[in-house]
Amino acid sequence: MTVFAAVAGGGTSGHVVPALAIIDALVEREHDRSHILYVGALRGVETTLVPPTGTPHVFFDVVGLRRSLTAWRHNFRFVPKLLRARRRAIEMFRADRPRVVVSVGGYASLPAVLAARSLKIPIVVVSYDRRPGRSSRITSRFASVVATAFPETDLRRAVHTGAPVRAEIRRLDRRTARDEARRRLDLPLDRFVVVVVGGSLGSGALNDAVEALVRQCRDDSDLAVFQVAGDRFVEVVQERMRQILTSDTRIVLRVVGYHSQMEDLYAAADVVVGRGGAGTIAEIATVGVPSILVPWSGAADDHQTENVRWLTDAGAAVSLSDDSVVDRLPSVINDLRADPRRLAEMGHAAYDLGDANRRAAVADLVMTTAEGRSPG
Repeated sequence: MTVFAAVAGGGTSGHVVPALAIIDALVEREHDRSHILYVGALRGVETTLVPPTGTPHVFFDVVGLRRSLTAWRHNFRFVPKLLRARRRAIEMFRADRPRVVVSVGGYASLPAVLAARSLKIPIVVVSYDRRPGRSSRITSRFASVVATAFPETDLRRAVHTGAPVRAEIRRLDRRTARDEARRRLDLPLDRFVVVVVGGSLGSGALNDAVEALVRQCRDDSDLAVFQVAGDRFVEVVQERMRQILTSDTRIVLRVVGYHSQMEDLYAAADVVVGRGGAGTIAEIATVGVPSILVPWSGAADDHQTENVRWLTDAGAAVSLSDDSVVDRLPSVINDLRADPRRLAEMGHAAYDLGDANRRAAVADLVMTTAEGRSPG
């Protein structure tokens, strides 16, 4: 198989979705999808997300390191599995000789990066957190160039390209898509809509905050809430809501475990409540939606707080802490509802930050690197 680019990484949707966004952007630039290889992990979410796209793929039996003294049995397997996967990647790359290897991070990227380094294949590392994670810092040492989502960084050979965002999000016009999106989500057209998304796994803290919001606003006939609770939480959340809501309740509430069409959620929302993951930040800026963001307090190096600050410093979002969100979310939402001008300004500020994302500039950098040209 002739391979133009190998895109490596995964384990969680936070890595897989950007990888697929890069692949889609390369296809938009008239690269044949059959000549782009996805390299991931055998136990990662990519095993379900990648095959339906029709992208050629290979999944290595690798594991990540865990930051726990009790995880020594798991971590003991890290090096042998990594070395076996690296050998296999070298064999593949010798046969197919990709012109560039793109690392989107996560433990699944390491075998491909190490193989590319051994074979002197150019490497593009994509770093989408404002405070780069351990994987990005390690792999950036071997990179020809580093594509960063944020303009400021201490990574070497960095080029600000914005974050990789899916085409459906990049092309979204919230004004024209709003009503149809609300119909698809079974939401009223004439209410203030709050969309709550707790990440791919859901968020207990955000679910508790929505419960507090619904209790306080159960008789509000102008409010609708669409809650993505997470598959692991959804049954418990639905049962709690059944105990709160009665036949004469006026608030409109929709609760699902997972929703794949994020473009509909962004189009339907007057305000989005979410975490501070890099993917969420990138998509909010790309579509220009006002947001209330709650950085996950357990994130490594508190990187979600840094991500969120990029929006709040520009007046594009409100930040709440894990400790305060249950108590403060209802009042913050009511304050925003009462101030349409501020909401509009938040949306415009977010949209202004998302220009590079909408241009999918990271794909251009990948192509430049594959052609052996210097960026810029």
